[in-house]
Amino acid sequence: MHRSCSGVQGFDFRENDELNTKIESIVGAPFAAGLPTLSIIVPIFNEEDSVGPLVARVSAAMEQFDRSWELILVDDGSTDATIVNARRAISASIVDMQIVELQRNFGQTAAMQAGIDAARGELIATMDGDLQNDPKDIPAMVAALEERELDLLVGWRKNRQDGLMLRKIPSWCANKLIGRITGVKLHDYGCSLKIYRSSIIKQVKLMGEMHRFIPAWVAGVVPSSHIGEMVVTHHAREHGVSKYGISRTFRVIIDLLSVLFFMRYKARPGHFFGSLGLGLGGLSGLILLYLFIDKFLMGNNIGTRPLLIVGVMLFLAAMQLITTGILAEMMARSNSSDDAPPVYIVRRVIQGRE
Repeated sequence: MHRSCSGVQGFDFRENDELNTKIESIVGAPFAAGLPTLSIIVPIFNEEDSVGPLVARVSAAMEQFDRSWELILVDDGSTDATIVNARRAISASIVDMQIVELQRNFGQTAAMQAGIDAARGELIATMDGDLQNDPKDIPAMVAALEERELDLLVGWRKNRQDGLMLRKIPSWCANKLIGRITGVKLHDYGCSLKIYRSSIIKQVKLMGEMHRFIPAWVAGVVPSSHIGEMVVTHHAREHGVSKYGISRTFRVIIDLLSVLFFMRYKARPGHFFGSLGLGLGGLSGLILLYLFIDKFLMGNNIGTRPLLIVGVMLFLAAMQLITTGILAEMMARSNSSDDAPPVYIVRRVIQGRE
């Protein structure tokens, strides 16, 4: 693969038809041919035994792919020999490949975002680096995405090769819960093997541990009918140990609440806090009205009644929530997510075959 005019940054030659025509007349080939059709992104962390076979398997799987592609390994601050073995693989490889080495461990979501930012392809594929995803599925997924005119195609590990109690059952429960709350019905949210249209996924800002909810985030950009799934192969882990345990179930629940908030109230946070505030304010009003009647019409003493304290506390809580909603609305209108700092720091980028 070639990288025509790769030294010129900050300008998208693909959007300038007049310039493309001039370049074609000089070099005798379409300028767009210098950019890959597909970018394959693989976040890796402490996968020293897997990274070499991974590169070999991806190369073998893509031999019959009749369009240009690139491989991007994102090293998420590995503390073993992962980066050394990755550099050996890149020096021995004949594919268009680069390693994005992060300064420290930022987490899988940040590593995936770093790969997406570095990707140059019209389509983007993501997969795990532990050899459990099969790169042979990628060409078929690309074809299915284009045939079905989707913006995101998610892999479904129908025959998942993981432990029942620690992996399968928690994952099944999480998938059901996520589907019900977000409205995006998929069998396997957690599968890292996905194919995206670059123009769509680059509109989504990934942070925290939100890689599990990428279909939900994409559903905030395109209709859920543009998101599909496809059965893919899943292998048992060959090397190393899993980076996940049963504790991730609790993190998924917390993250799911954040996803729900951002999907429904990102552009109008005042509605969320305001609704809670008005609800508590209404309850407080009923309590205080009852106490007012009891005091001034019935002549009863209410000064020592716990219900008075409850009514006053609910009123104060309502005022705080409504005020918080107003402040959140002001912040949402004055701050742009494009101005947010990146969620990762790149130490260096190692280029492979040019």
